[in-house]
Amino acid sequence: MRFNDHTESVSAEAEASPLLPSSPSPAKPVNLRGGTLSVHPDGEHYSYAYGPTGLEGLRANTYTLRCAMFASLGGLTFGYDQGVIANVLVMEDFVTRWPVGAWERGLMTAVLELGCMFGALSAGILADKIRDAVFCLGSALQTWAQSLTQITQGRAIGGLGVGALSMLSPLYMAEISPPEVRGSLLALEQLSIVLGCVVGFWTGFLTRNVTGSLSWRIPLGLQIIPGIILGLGTFALPASPRLLVLQGQREAALASLAKLRLRPLSEARTDPLVQIEMLEMEAEAITLQRASPTGEGRPLRNEALAWARLFDRRYIDRTLVGVMIMFFQQWSGINALIYYGPLLMRNLGFSGGTVYLLVAGGTNIVQFLAVFPAILYMDKWGRKPLLRIGSVTMAASHLLIALLIFEFGGEWGNHANATWIAVSCVYFFTAAYGMSFGPVGWVLPNEVFPLTLRGKGAALSTASNWLNNFFIGLITPALMENSPALTFGVFGSACFLAYLWATHIVPETANVSLETIDDHLTHQLTVTDQVERDLGLYDLVRELSGDNGER
Repeated sequence: MRFNDHTESVSAEAEASPLLPSSPSPAKPVNLRGGTLSVHPDGEHYSYAYGPTGLEGLRANTYTLRCAMFASLGGLTFGYDQGVIANVLVMEDFVTRWPVGAWERGLMTAVLELGCMFGALSAGILADKIRDAVFCLGSALQTWAQSLTQITQGRAIGGLGVGALSMLSPLYMAEISPPEVRGSLLALEQLSIVLGCVVGFWTGFLTRNVTGSLSWRIPLGLQIIPGIILGLGTFALPASPRLLVLQGQREAALASLAKLRLRPLSEARTDPLVQIEMLEMEAEAITLQRASPTGEGRPLRNEALAWARLFDRRYIDRTLVGVMIMFFQQWSGINALIYYGPLLMRNLGFSGGTVYLLVAGGTNIVQFLAVFPAILYMDKWGRKPLLRIGSVTMAASHLLIALLIFEFGGEWGNHANATWIAVSCVYFFTAAYGMSFGPVGWVLPNEVFPLTLRGKGAALSTASNWLNNFFIGLITPALMENSPALTFGVFGSACFLAYLWATHIVPETANVSLETIDDHLTHQLTVTDQVERDLGLYDLVRELSGDNGER
């Protein structure tokens, strides 16, 4: 089955994407028990929705919303670490106890991201309890550290747990979400990350004047709390219906889907939209079983073949979308700003610990507020427009800051207006990121891959995030010491390249189910198409589209 986007602005963007074939406009939607089904007269393109997009759609999916919000606590753990380390690095007791240079500071900050990269790649191996225990162990080592080496080791160990959560949380949210609000729910991951940044930064800010090592041990220790809550709460979350179908547990999958879609199980058995979604899941699960390696007793070879499929010519475009969205997300410079915000503010002419900490902390609040429009309108506006507008704004902000530093660097005291223009650009950049590459970066990698590759594709994409995050954390202090103007120039250039990439490469995936995205990206009749016909999905959609009344 093929699908068609039912949002006008999204369709226009889709036609411009080389990864997506242009699709005809859908027919008038058919009302189906509170939802809609839109089928083109050719019978090969359709889309469906359980309700509206945006805020109304979230209100109509309260249970799924609560599940996604809880799952997003995985992002809170990472965001908290980002926010708190910015203050720890400039706390008096910390720098007096362990004086470090730019490279040492960068390594201590970036080693968490290196651990996160391995955690994301091994997420399917580590059990839930082990992931949470690893994160808590790493946090405890940082809290009670007696040397800089122990802090570095604690951050590396904790990164394994954070990395696994950063891959699994968005993947879970994508698999439980209805198509009309999937972007909004996945954007909760970014909201949670930024909330963690805000809480972490201001926690460190409030404890910075505490006497002795408690000034930094308290904020580092508090990050254990969300790890414990998440570890205990996962037992209450419903299983992914897509995973249950893949495991052959159809009845359990139907029960889970009915609960997520707020339908009684008896009603779900005859609900047209639930039937369509279940048949799509079954079709893709059968396709996966047919495509999976069958070499018994050779698990390592089978695993290697499964990873190699990501680079097959049929899927390499999607793999690059997942990897590159994370590349541009990090090289936009956002985490350089979060990790080293106080240091960056010094280079923009601010003096006095409280002043530049307040200015740096304000960027986290701006980013937090900017995520809300993305949550409300991402599924209405589409992914591509947000990426294009965001990248242009970010590039302009960075390049203007670079020019101001080049012109007035070293003489900020005599050019107060230039200083505040630079700070305004930082805020504009942060707001643009919060509405674009921040949330969309967690959406696309969990949408573009078929079920057969979704887990590994999301893992590789998330690993790209952490690898690039590692390099950003490692080199930024040295870059800032060498040339602040060059630092912002590099980030600005990356944002300009991101605009070109978003315009010409990124597919539009809004408002369609995960299963049908694969059809749209394949450009041709696939094995899944034939399986859908065999299961009766094709006939069901035609039958439903022929009924113009309320069902």
